[in-house]
Amino acid sequence: MLGWLLLIVVVGAMLYFRLAPTEPSKWHQPVEATQNEDREGGAIRVVEADAATLARIDETARALPRTTPVAGSVDDGRITYMTRSFVFGFPDFTTVELRDGEIRMHARLRFGRSDFGVNRARLEKLVAAAQR
Repeated sequence: MLGWLLLIVVVGAMLYFRLAPTEPSKWHQPVEATQNEDREGGAIRVVEADAATLARIDETARALPRTTPVAGSVDDGRITYMTRSFVFGFPDFTTVELRDGEIRMHARLRFGRSDFGVNRARLEKLVAAAQR
């Protein structure tokens, strides 16, 4: 009986993480940071860049597994993407913004406290795309 109860709780949690509504306006915010920073649940990266760089980053971000844009565009100068984890489908949000000759990127988790470095690793891939 306890096994069934545990299974129901796990399946319920997985459904919640996958089906909880996403409010794009909450996540699609300006990136105010001006320097690189690693946080417990995310990371920030800032690189010198132009509009062509933003387009390369957008192309790279859209090619990442389980990643979809949720708001913005290259023409807007700011794009926010949602990337879901493979097993449980936890959503992480990454905002990429072109401002004042810089690309400012902020990747962060929605649920929990620690992302085990996945947001930092995702930003490093985007930084590599910016530097091509």
